[in-house]
Amino acid sequence: MLRQSGHAARACATDVGSVLALVFGERIPAFALELYGPRGLRLLLNIATALLVLALPLTAAAQSQLTASDQPVLLAQVATYASENSTARVTTAARGVSAGSRSPVTVAASDVAEIPHYTVKSGETLSGIATHYGVDMDEVAFANHLDDDGIGAGDVLVIPPGRGALYTVKEGDTIASVAARFKVGQSAIEIYNRLYFEPEHFAVGQLIFIPGGAVPAVKRLNYGTVNVAASQLPARTGQLALPVRGVFTQFYWWGHTGVDVAAPYGTGIAASDDGVVVATGWVAVGGLRVCVQHSGGLQTCYYHTSSVYVTPGQTVARGQLIAAIGMTGVTTGPHVHWEVKLNGVAVNPLSY
Repeated sequence: MLRQSGHAARACATDVGSVLALVFGERIPAFALELYGPRGLRLLLNIATALLVLALPLTAAAQSQLTASDQPVLLAQVATYASENSTARVTTAARGVSAGSRSPVTVAASDVAEIPHYTVKSGETLSGIATHYGVDMDEVAFANHLDDDGIGAGDVLVIPPGRGALYTVKEGDTIASVAARFKVGQSAIEIYNRLYFEPEHFAVGQLIFIPGGAVPAVKRLNYGTVNVAASQLPARTGQLALPVRGVFTQFYWWGHTGVDVAAPYGTGIAASDDGVVVATGWVAVGGLRVCVQHSGGLQTCYYHTSSVYVTPGQTVARGQLIAAIGMTGVTTGPHVHWEVKLNGVAVNPLSY
């Protein structure tokens, strides 16, 4: 019995060992390999994605409760302005902050520039006023329905808010027809005057601004030449003064009959000495120029100007502004070509 019991125990132990070896040696490793292999990795990724999708709405709701509770909602305000010679315009004021579930912030929109009015003072010229406001004389004349540059003290001028044309909408006008007339793109008119969202600005009688609009040239009354007797010329005060503070870009030599002084566009040009204006207007190559006759047979001329502030026959004093730096004629940049003649012959201005 003992021997039989021993054989049975050894046989049972052998069977248990075989089972354990099968389970732990083959079945469990095979299951683990299948679980942590490609199929198992896909299973884990799918479970993680599902949990993330379920958590997003809860996270957004919690965030909105934190941000929307401490910021007020400010609505856009509407402001109006009117000028003396134009219909009232509607413009939106700065819009401030608008708070919502994601706390967006609106940027303050730029308003349509207000149209200034200017009262002409005694002795002022249209070109001088235009230069002061940084626009062209023809644009100011067109805005005020002037046929020439003749203005007088007390006249009230409408000044364009920039380079372009001020235009009052007429019966039968369309945005396309106005754009074609002033040689600009239709979008330039629509964007500046906010016609996309406020089409009422293009109603008949409304004053609109056309950025870059081409306007017709007006007659220049202050352009011309005069002859002045020597007895009418004021006495010289000394050596000639520089017409502008700037940078010398070219000096006098046999191939260049003057001195070039560069300065920012629109800088005032002053008379070099007391004298009488004898010529203003356009010339070939030199562009818009002013010439002043001085006593002793001396004459100074200033070329490439953008505006002329004096008229032929006008007496000017040393240092008085007579023109502005420009780029008219043949020039590579804003400067004045300062030329001096003695009895009609060009001389070096720096020698006088």
